Amino acid sequence: MTIFYSPEFKRKYKRLPLEIQRKAEEKEIIFRNDPFDSRLKTHKLHGRLGDFLAFSIDERCRIIFTFLEKDKVKFYAIGGHEIY
Repeated sequence: MTIFYSPEFKRKYKRLPLEIQRKAEEKEIIFRNDPFDSRLKTHKLHGRLGDFLAFSIDERCRIIFTFLEKDKVKFYAIGGHEIY
């Protein structure tokens, strides 16, 4: 799977604590194998973000993404509920 990272995602990722960055990297490995693995709690978003999905890094942090093609994904944002 190929993952593209938006400029916003890259900026926000760099600002995260190292512990959260490590968790995000671990979850990305799981995501690459199966984007709907139950450990990720992947879910469809609603409202103005209805075209996007999100998965959990931990209790507070999420990644918003969308499928571009079957094996191509773009990560748009990372962070707490303020990213919604």
